[in-house]
Amino acid sequence: MARKGQRREEILQALARMLENNTDGRVTTAALAQEVGVSEAALYRHFGSKSQMFEALIEFIEESLFTRVNRIVEAEEDPREQCESILRLWLGFAGKNPGLARLMLGESIQGESDSLKGRVNQLLERLETQLKQVLKRARLSSQLSGETDALAAANLLVAVVHGRINQYSRSNFRVDPTHQWSAQWAILEGGLFQ
Repeated sequence: MARKGQRREEILQALARMLENNTDGRVTTAALAQEVGVSEAALYRHFGSKSQMFEALIEFIEESLFTRVNRIVEAEEDPREQCESILRLWLGFAGKNPGLARLMLGESIQGESDSLKGRVNQLLERLETQLKQVLKRARLSSQLSGETDALAAANLLVAVVHGRINQYSRSNFRVDPTHQWSAQWAILEGGLFQ
């Protein structure tokens, strides 16, 4: 018999797989219970609601991304390298976790609570805030080109990455979000940095 922590992990992994495979994004607790091989009641012994399952996946995404983002910021001094590494990390994470990519896009929580949509938006805002901080440091060290606005630039970078992940999802995960990223980053970098 699986321990409580192991069963929680199994449930979350099954939910992520199902998000990847369900193109309409909807996952019922009945289908999830069947995938895990337990009753719906057993799901609710580990999570108080379906929303709590999604919350746990969002927390996993945040922990995974921001632990590495913090390492990037600490290890790399050049703001352009920090930006590129953060964006590549985000794209790579989505590429390795298609179900979670759908969650980051908000596709898999259509029809769910507004608080879940708020959590996904908060995740994107945190990534944008991190990029703003990096770009503000670039501005202070005269590395941003011309009159580039750090806030607008951070928002543009988030929009580009979000769009790449959206393309990945729309291709049914056939076109990796990092495909052609180096060439695309060179274009972005050339416009943003001196």
